[in-house]
Amino acid sequence: MRVYIGCGGYTNEDWAEPGLLYEGVRKDDYLATYAAHFDAVELNSSFYGIPGLKAFEGMVRKSGAQTRFAVKLNKVFTHDRAPTDADFDRMLQSPQPLREAGVMGPYLAQFPYSFHRTAENRKYLQALAERFTGHELAVELRGADWDRPEVREGMAERGLIWVSPDYPPVGGLPEPQLHATGDVGYLRLHGRNAGSWWEGQSAAERHDYRYSRAEMEEWAQKIALVAEDLSELYIFFENTTKGHALKNIPMLREALNAHGVPVATPDPAARSADQGRLL
Repeated sequence: MRVYIGCGGYTNEDWAEPGLLYEGVRKDDYLATYAAHFDAVELNSSFYGIPGLKAFEGMVRKSGAQTRFAVKLNKVFTHDRAPTDADFDRMLQSPQPLREAGVMGPYLAQFPYSFHRTAENRKYLQALAERFTGHELAVELRGADWDRPEVREGMAERGLIWVSPDYPPVGGLPEPQLHATGDVGYLRLHGRNAGSWWEGQSAAERHDYRYSRAEMEEWAQKIALVAEDLSELYIFFENTTKGHALKNIPMLREALNAHGVPVATPDPAARSADQGRLL
């Protein structure tokens, strides 16, 4: 199993604080700096506006084609749920530079909590799966009503990747278990800030949580149990607030290696040199 570990987004301005990843780094160099340390990233900007070909070409160039990109579907697909044919065309075609560079990960459909398991929403999800046939599509379903074996069986039949989440223990959300609906797994670690999950005024507040070593050990054990079932596993830390994810990723790498799940730690110096040769 090849494990890719990264963060939800790379344009985190609070990482410019002293002692964090972007201290003294120009914003134009954020992606290059990120790519020197992590081999995967979840692209958030596509949720708000679908980037064009040139934007994706720039991502390949700045990352040195060393980082896998999981591309989040635009909100028209998951929140508005009224995509046009033009939206589908742009969403499917624009990331072509990532595919050509060999760094395209799954698409991510991040549905809101209000997307309940109704007949209408099940039909919508099936239609979405059909339009993304031939592409890896990971689906995050936040309501506990979706967290059932029969749902995952249906997703497996349609080639969809079940997003396994780690949410705060507040009830009404899927259990923190790692499930596989194919040979590619997808894990999103949101943090366990129960106090601000529903009441938080921003995503930064909701994700203001740093996992303990014991919690990372817990996830390493769960991952080791499915290592034989997967060819690839994407792990994304969403707790980027205050650089929490930057502290947790080394913990998880260490715990996984201790459990016999090999995870490489990128060498920033070597990656910077490789990028220089590529450019």
